[in-house]
Amino acid sequence: MRTRLILSVAVTLLLVSTCPANSPRVLPEGKRPNDARLGPQKDLNAYFPFTVPATKKAWEARARELRRRILVSTGLWPMPQRTPLRPVIFGKVNRPGFSVEKVYFESLPGHFITGLLYRPAKSAGKGRHPAVLCPHGHGGRLQDYGEGKMDALIKSGGEKFRKSGRFPKLARCAQLARMGCVTFIFDMEGYADSQQLGMQVAHRLQKQRPHMNSPEGWGFISTQAELRLQSIMGLQTWSSIRCLDFLAGLPDVDPKRIGVTGGSGGGTQTILLCAIDPRPVVAFPNGMVSTSMQGGCTCENCCLLRIGTGNVELAALFAPKPQGMTAANDWTKEMMTKGYPQLRQLYGLYGKRDHVLCRSLVQFPHNYNYVSRGIMYNLFNRHLGLGLKEPVIETDYEPLTKQEYTVWDKQHPSPPGGEKHEKSVTRFLARQSQAQVASLVPVRREDMTIYQGIVGGAVQTIIGRGLPRSNEIQRTKVAEHDRGDYLEFTDILRVTTRNEELPVVSFFPKKTRFNGLAVVWVDGRGKDGLYAGDGTPRPAIRRLLDGGAAVLGGDLLYQGEFLEKGQPLTVTPKVGNNREFAAYTFGYNHSVFASRVHDILTLLTFVKGHEEDRAGAVALVGTGGAGPLVAAARVVAQDLVDKAVVATGGFRFVNVKSYRDPMFLPGAVKYGDLPGLLSLAAPLPLWLAGEKGSVPERVQAAYTATKRPKYVVSTAGSEQKAIGAAVPWLLGQ
Repeated sequence: MRTRLILSVAVTLLLVSTCPANSPRVLPEGKRPNDARLGPQKDLNAYFPFTVPATKKAWEARARELRRRILVSTGLWPMPQRTPLRPVIFGKVNRPGFSVEKVYFESLPGHFITGLLYRPAKSAGKGRHPAVLCPHGHGGRLQDYGEGKMDALIKSGGEKFRKSGRFPKLARCAQLARMGCVTFIFDMEGYADSQQLGMQVAHRLQKQRPHMNSPEGWGFISTQAELRLQSIMGLQTWSSIRCLDFLAGLPDVDPKRIGVTGGSGGGTQTILLCAIDPRPVVAFPNGMVSTSMQGGCTCENCCLLRIGTGNVELAALFAPKPQGMTAANDWTKEMMTKGYPQLRQLYGLYGKRDHVLCRSLVQFPHNYNYVSRGIMYNLFNRHLGLGLKEPVIETDYEPLTKQEYTVWDKQHPSPPGGEKHEKSVTRFLARQSQAQVASLVPVRREDMTIYQGIVGGAVQTIIGRGLPRSNEIQRTKVAEHDRGDYLEFTDILRVTTRNEELPVVSFFPKKTRFNGLAVVWVDGRGKDGLYAGDGTPRPAIRRLLDGGAAVLGGDLLYQGEFLEKGQPLTVTPKVGNNREFAAYTFGYNHSVFASRVHDILTLLTFVKGHEEDRAGAVALVGTGGAGPLVAAARVVAQDLVDKAVVATGGFRFVNVKSYRDPMFLPGAVKYGDLPGLLSLAAPLPLWLAGEKGSVPERVQAAYTATKRPKYVVSTAGSEQKAIGAAVPWLLGQ
C-alpha cells in the first residue's frame, strides 16, 4: 500500500513538473520575482526591535491586536472553560519567618500542577497578604548550583549565602514570604514533580513522532497539534493562569495585590501571562526581555506568536503597570540602548515613564541572582504596598530537604503519565475547543457578530495581514496583446511596503462591453491555471470575457515564475534549526498558505483600486487546489468581494500530514477546518464545488442564521463542470 502511494505521488509530481507552462512569462527567462520572501527566514536569533506608536490611541489598537495574537497562538482564544482545581495542600514545614507547604491541583482533568507554597510566618500579621507567582524557568524550581560553585559565585557577588544561595529560585520564594507575600512556585512541564509529559516531550524533542500524529490521536509538537494550536507553551501559559486562580482563591491572599516574576523561561512565561491576564499588578520578567534571542526551547515558542513582534513589545503590553528587569551578559546585554528606551517611551504615553526599570548587570552571565533578586524585592515592596525599609536585604536560611520539597509520596502518589496521558490531554483540549467553537455557530442573525469577532478574529490573526492600501501597490506594465475578442496584459505588481512582487496576467473584454465585473481567478498552478493547453484562456474564462467581465490572475508565492526550474513546491522552506518543530519557523514567519492569501489580497486591492476601468463589482474564484486559499482570503477581504466561487476538491486541513506541506495552516482545524472558513463568508454569495453536491452543515447554518440560505450554492460533478455552471451565476444571468 505504502509503495503504491509513493509511486502514485511520484508519477503525479512528474506529470506536473513536465507539463509545459501555458501562460506568458512576465519576467525575463531565468529571473525570479524580486520578493523579500524568497530570502532567509527569520528565526529566534534575529533582531526584534520595538517601534513605539506615536500616540496612546495607536498603541492601544496595536495592543488589542497583540493580545489576540498571544491568545490565538497559545490556543486560548476563546479562553477555555476552567475546570475544578481540586487543590491539595499538605506537608507544612517551618523556617524562621515563613512556612512551606506542598501543593498539587488539576489544571485540566487528570493533569496536575505541582509546586511549593510559601507563606509568611504568623508573626507577620493576620488578614490578607499580597501574593507572588513564580514561574521558574529552565533548571527547575530545584535548580542547584552545587556546593563546588558557591565560592566563585559569592566572590563574583552573584550570590551571598553558601546554603540558600545554592537554590536561587527557592531563595527568591523564601525572601518574598519573609517580606509578607504568599508565594507559589510551580513546576514547568517535565521538571521536578511534573512528570506526566516529561522532559523529553516538553523540552528536548528533536524529531517528529509519526505514531503521535494521527487525526484519531496525537501528541504535542505534531502537525495535528499545530493544526489545533496545541503547544507546550500554550499548556504552560494555561498552567500559569490556573496558578493565578489558585493563588487568588486562597483565603489569606489579597487578589488585588498579585505580582509575577520569573527568570529565563520563567521570564517568558511572566511576559505572556502579564500580557493577557489583568490580575497581576507588578511584574519582573527577568532575562528574556530582549531585542535579540527570543527563547530557544520548544516550551518558549509556538506558531504565530512572534510574527511581526518580539519580547520587548510583548512586555510592553503590561504598561502602564510597573515592571522591572535586568540586562546581563547574554542576549539581553543591549537592553539599555535597544529595548529599554523604547519601553520608557511607551510608558511615557501613559505619563508613567518611571514605572518601568531595567538595570545593567552585564558583569554577570544569564541569571536571576542575588543582585537581580534585590532589585525585584524593592520594586515589589513599593508596588505591593509592603511598607518595608529599602533596600530590602535577602537573608540566609536552612534549605529544604528532599523529603520537604518533594510533592509525591506514598499518601499522595504521582499520577500516570506517558504517551497515553499526552494523548488524553490533547484530546480533552480539542474536544473542549470544538464544543466552544460549535456553540458560537450563529443561530440568529445577531449571533453572526460574535461569531465573526471570535472565529473570524482568529482567522485574521492566523492569516496575519489585511488588505494592503492601494497606494502601497505599484504596477509595472510589461506587455499588452490584442487577441481579437479580448486584450491580454502582463504586469508586475509590487507591494512597496513589503518588498513583495507578483507576476500578473489579465484579460479585458473587447467583443462585449465591460460590465464592471472584475474576477480575480486563483489557481493552484498560478497563472498557468488560467490557460487551456493551446495557450488561450480556459473555457470558463472565455465565457466570462464574452459576458463582459474582466479577469485577472497571477503567480502566488512559490508558484510559476517564483519556482526554479519549474518544479512545484512540495516541501516548504524552514529555518536552519535542525529540530523538527513547526514553531521555530512559523512562530516568526507566515506559512506559505498565509503568504499566498496575502498575495490574493494584493490582487483584490489592485483590482478594486485600479485607476483604469475601475471595477464596480469584484468576484473571487479558486480552482485547482486554490479553493482553500480563496476561502481564507474571503474572510479577510469581507465585503470587498461580492461573490466567491470555491472549488474545494473535498479538501480538509485535518488531512494535512506534515507542517512542511504548503497547505499547512496553524490553527485551521481548531476553528472549524475549511467549513469554518467558508461559514465566515455568510451572508455574501458563495458557490461551492467539490463538496459532493451538499453544503457543509456549518456553512449552511451560518447562511440560514443570516437569513440568506439560498446565497450559498453547492454543485457536484467534476471541477471543470461545476466551475462552468458557476459562470452564469457570476455574471448575474
